[in-house]
Amino acid sequence: MYHPAVLKGSAMQNISLFSTHDDNEEPMLESIEIKLILNLVKDLHGYDFTHYSKESIKRILQEITKKRKLAYISDLIPLLLRQPAFLNDFLAKMSITVTKLFRDPEFFASYRQHIIPYLSTFPYIKAWHAGCATGQEVYSHAIMLHEENLLDRALLYGTDFNNKALDTASAGIYSTSELMEAEAFYREAGGQNRLSDYYHSSHNFSKIEDYLKKPITFSHHNLTNDRVFGEMNVIFCRNTLIYFDRKEDFETVDEKNRIFRKKFI
Repeated sequence: MYHPAVLKGSAMQNISLFSTHDDNEEPMLESIEIKLILNLVKDLHGYDFTHYSKESIKRILQEITKKRKLAYISDLIPLLLRQPAFLNDFLAKMSITVTKLFRDPEFFASYRQHIIPYLSTFPYIKAWHAGCATGQEVYSHAIMLHEENLLDRALLYGTDFNNKALDTASAGIYSTSELMEAEAFYREAGGQNRLSDYYHSSHNFSKIEDYLKKPITFSHHNLTNDRVFGEMNVIFCRNTLIYFDRKEDFETVDEKNRIFRKKFI
């Protein structure tokens, strides 16, 4: 006969052999799950988030997992593989949509000082806002060009992979409170009029004036996969600068506000 203490110890050893990982392994397993998801999205759908902040990615995936009432981050994999609607929701969460009219007014003031005079020497101006989100940056640019009498010879392109954000950008409709809050940013950026001159309000929402929307084209574009669609005089990539690592090709105009000029060799 086996002594009960021996049986108890043997049973405990068997349990430990077949039990799941302990809590100390969780961060490592979660890191593996995140890598699997990022590689899947990149290889299968063509969206590359592997250079994003690890903490930001982790936080977003944890939020999606919790909202879906799933146990693990890796439970998102079947949804990404089999459910196109979920992919759209996933991309909406992953995209950077934090933007306002004249956000970072110091940047726009520097742009007005250093770049606008250079652009004025061209017969036509083409500008690309990569990762434009809901479009406020593009409209800020249009307002600035209008005040410098350059909008009538400008073409502005706003692109993003978030279709929902692009719908908002194309409509040019924002909450009135948001636009009123942006008045101070507009002034700091060197605005020459009142920001309210460039939109009309109805109840709680306001619409950007049509003449500012006319030279703007908003379009879906995957920055890591799709080709460049034309020569540009200036490219805004403040939300997507993480994709560009060839800084040796550029000379600095304003380091603080991240304004660069392509070197001509």
